Amino acid sequence: MPRILSLSLLLLAACGSAHASPTPITIEQAMADPDWIGPPVESAWWSWDSRQVEYPLKRQGSPVRDTFRQPVAGGTAAQVANDQRATLDAADRVYDRQRQRMAFVRDGNVFVRDLRSGALAQLSHGNERASGVAFATDGGVIWNIEDRWYHGKPGAAATLVATLEAAQDPADAPAADVLRDQQMRTLETLRRDRAQRDALRAQDERWRQADPTRAPAPVYLGADVEIVDSALSPDARHLVAVTRPKDFDAGRGGKMPLYVTESGYEESEDTRTRVGRNGGAPHALWLIDTATGQVRPVPLDGLPGIASDPLAALRRAAGKAPLKGERGVQLMSDFMGGGIRWSADGRQAAVMLRANDNKDRWIVSIGDDGRLHPRHRLTDPAWINWGFNDFGWMDDDRTLWLLSEESGFSHLYTQAGTGKPRALTRGNWEASAPVPTADGKGFYVLCNQQAPHDYEVCGVDAASGEVRVLTDLDGVEDFSLSPDGRQLLVRYSGAYLPAQLAVVPATGGEARVLTDTRSAAFKAREWIQPQLVAVPSRHGAGVVWAKYYGPAQKEPGRTYPIVMFVHGAGYLQNVHQRYPTYFREQMFHNLLVQKGYIVLDMDYRGSEGYGRDWRTAIYRNMGHPELEDYQDGLDWLVENQQGDRDRAGIYGGSYGGFMTFMALFRAPGTFKAGAALRPVGDWHQYNHEYTSNILNTPDIDPEAYRVSSPIEYADGLQDHLLIAHGMMDDNVFFQDSVNMTQRLIELHKDNWSIAPYPLERHGYIRADSWLDQYKRILKLFEERL
Repeated sequence: MPRILSLSLLLLAACGSAHASPTPITIEQAMADPDWIGPPVESAWWSWDSRQVEYPLKRQGSPVRDTFRQPVAGGTAAQVANDQRATLDAADRVYDRQRQRMAFVRDGNVFVRDLRSGALAQLSHGNERASGVAFATDGGVIWNIEDRWYHGKPGAAATLVATLEAAQDPADAPAADVLRDQQMRTLETLRRDRAQRDALRAQDERWRQADPTRAPAPVYLGADVEIVDSALSPDARHLVAVTRPKDFDAGRGGKMPLYVTESGYEESEDTRTRVGRNGGAPHALWLIDTATGQVRPVPLDGLPGIASDPLAALRRAAGKAPLKGERGVQLMSDFMGGGIRWSADGRQAAVMLRANDNKDRWIVSIGDDGRLHPRHRLTDPAWINWGFNDFGWMDDDRTLWLLSEESGFSHLYTQAGTGKPRALTRGNWEASAPVPTADGKGFYVLCNQQAPHDYEVCGVDAASGEVRVLTDLDGVEDFSLSPDGRQLLVRYSGAYLPAQLAVVPATGGEARVLTDTRSAAFKAREWIQPQLVAVPSRHGAGVVWAKYYGPAQKEPGRTYPIVMFVHGAGYLQNVHQRYPTYFREQMFHNLLVQKGYIVLDMDYRGSEGYGRDWRTAIYRNMGHPELEDYQDGLDWLVENQQGDRDRAGIYGGSYGGFMTFMALFRAPGTFKAGAALRPVGDWHQYNHEYTSNILNTPDIDPEAYRVSSPIEYADGLQDHLLIAHGMMDDNVFFQDSVNMTQRLIELHKDNWSIAPYPLERHGYIRADSWLDQYKRILKLFEERL
């Protein structure tokens, strides 16, 4: 698919000429406040008429963001004045069935926009934030504020449909108590007082039921629960509510000391619990009749496999009995729209649940009979992905669409009733972020069909399953469909191009570039383009994709010192054609090449973008397959890029810091120097949500924690190590590095150092901290490599 000229020129400017020499860069410039690069377009949305887009941009030298309007036909973006902000639309919106109106939340309040006239109506007005906005079957809009569900229409006052309260119903008899019973039996005055209160309450309820101007009585779910989520049906007749036990013990939390404070005194901050400290509280489902207030529990015993224990063998090995009865489950609500989706006709709700042991995901439907009907089960002996969990209803209100990794890659499926899901996409690539077309006959998805590193928008026909690549932008970040259904607003980026906006016809075609927010100073520079290479695996992994940075021409007979970079997060993709999360590190790699190094940045096993088997290759064995991949990368550099095996270094932050530990401790002599930044040293110290997916919990899988924790291998250190860590890190605690420090002292190790940063959390925000840290890394490599 051809690109238009303006896009070609923009990308050429972003990437630099293939023949131009890179502009020299200093460590001070690479680690400077990123304002010098220019603000990325962090988010954007369509205006109601599909003729303009709106987006915020960060001010230079300030955290303040201004909002701009940009005509899609061309022209200059204009800043929205303060007194014009009431005319703005918003990113997250819902449409009615005819796509003639859209509803959204702006500044916490609910608005409805008529897409034929542009008329804007405000339905709520307050300081509490609304959520759960949807169109009702009668043409109105429903929304939720703090467990209160409302219904409204333009020009009419909003009405309260239902209020949920985690409290005991005052009309219920109190729990049995010997002392209370004795008091009421022997004291006439107390009996008379209670009877009078009951009479007043009964009279008030009779008046409420007879008076249509009165708000409905609260629905009491009990004093022993907390409300997690709820969703009102479009016909406003039923509510699905989700609760958890109020007294659930999540385990002991931590206290993080803060040393540099405004008060001048040392202070402390409460922090999360560690992995395995009871995990997540089990959730329960309820169906509520809004007319009568009747609350019915929705039993979960119909979930396929709910009574089986996939960790039974590990429990037995740990000397524990397998679970008996049903496993705990939780609502999955970590994507737009939450984990409860009502059909547009209000007749059934689809709910996505996940087992607390992370081995199963279910989609069920709940009808007005209160019964649970299993629709789809995804099971994984390792763990269910925290991504690719989108789902919803087709226009027939009977067929679900959903994403699933059941084939080994995330793909889009439809499912009618309880029948077998039908795959609309297939192959060794990933579909994500599905958006139904305006006519309901298909979908748009984010896809890497052409190569793991090439992200585009694909169109999917629901009838035929035909998949078409609609964009040719290489680095699509996300997209949204215009209100008229004819255009796609695409956020895309490049290796040295922070996220920008382009518009593409919804049927595919030429892209119209809307923004270029880079500074003149950044655009004027020439950069080393990373080469995307497939490194052969000698450990059964096929190929490992990587970014290679090196000189345009290498000197014959010369060998080059090597630096290998390890990205963070574990499940993250850094080998792609987008603007990297690690943009500072990319500039640092330019500096390293400028100083005579070659650099390799790998998407090791466990990384995102390569399917389920790649993701779960590290199950119960973190740090081992990944190290094999880096050893293969080292071999490839030596054999193909004149790399010097005896002058190799490694560095990275977070998961990259963990891998630096594993590389230096488990393969001594391979890397002569390593910098472990904000590193995990012991997985016992990390959070439950991430760690229990991959290593289960320490009480039943102690071996997984032993083989995966760097502190167990610290005796292997013989090369040069720098540890750098923010002391206010509430993700990977500074305690990890303190414990590692103590262990290295006990082992009488030499050639290591630690650099603490008293005012930094996990993601550093101060340019002077970035500079200090990378000056130390550069010095380490210059002295040792």
